[in-house]
Amino acid sequence: MSKKPYLGFGLGLRTEHYDAILKQKPAVDWFEILTENYLVPGGKPLYFLDKIRENYPLVMHGVSMSIGSTDPLDWEYLKEVKALADQIQPAWISDHLCWTGIHGKNMHDLLPLPYTEETVKHVANRIRQVQDFLERKILIENVSSYVTYHQSQMTEWEFIKEIIEQADCHILLDVNNIYVSAINHEFNALDYIKAIPSERIYQIHLAGHSNNGDYIVDTHDHEVVDEVWNLYKKTIEYHGKISTMIERDDNIPPLKTLLKELNYARKLATAAK
Repeated sequence: MSKKPYLGFGLGLRTEHYDAILKQKPAVDWFEILTENYLVPGGKPLYFLDKIRENYPLVMHGVSMSIGSTDPLDWEYLKEVKALADQIQPAWISDHLCWTGIHGKNMHDLLPLPYTEETVKHVANRIRQVQDFLERKILIENVSSYVTYHQSQMTEWEFIKEIIEQADCHILLDVNNIYVSAINHEFNALDYIKAIPSERIYQIHLAGHSNNGDYIVDTHDHEVVDEVWNLYKKTIEYHGKISTMIERDDNIPPLKTLLKELNYARKLATAAK
């Protein structure tokens, strides 16, 4: 397997920060774009995207592949994804290990899968089809979850490890999602992190969540909490340097606030070496 690329420390590209990025050229190594925001031809989003990619590498991150669904793959959507990738040449493309709907109905949520051998084969086969079509390997992201299935035959980390090996794909490891699910389902987050093959981890997400006492929800509208920072540091200690980004989707602060968080991630990663 070839050596995986390393981009450094990035941010999710959000419309609120377009002007500041172009004017200030902040010390960000790369940006992750939300794929679906740029699939419409022309317009301001693509204008700003073209300007920003003159100075920064980009990666694409989608929410609509529904790789775990039993519905047929959406080839029209995938054609649009491929066309955008051909245009902006991202370092990689990612989406989520989940299903988002059935019978053509989008639930607008990232729904977990049963951890079974049958599901592993189903998902791995669909990932291989997508990779063949896109002519590149993709990253799949572990989602946060709030329910479990009686049918599950293995842990989530065993499930993901089998999928990425059978599909020969990579993983976007969301450390916050692991923490959220570990609290909700009462497992050891480090067991999960240590089980994932280092060479398959191309990217890390860090984000905030909402703590509701008995359970927590992955909301991406708060700062990263200390427990997730500690888990991130342990992840880097165990797996080595990995391209890392801060993800914020709601209650979006000024760019300088996110840059402070990003610099803290740099500090932790440097200390973990």
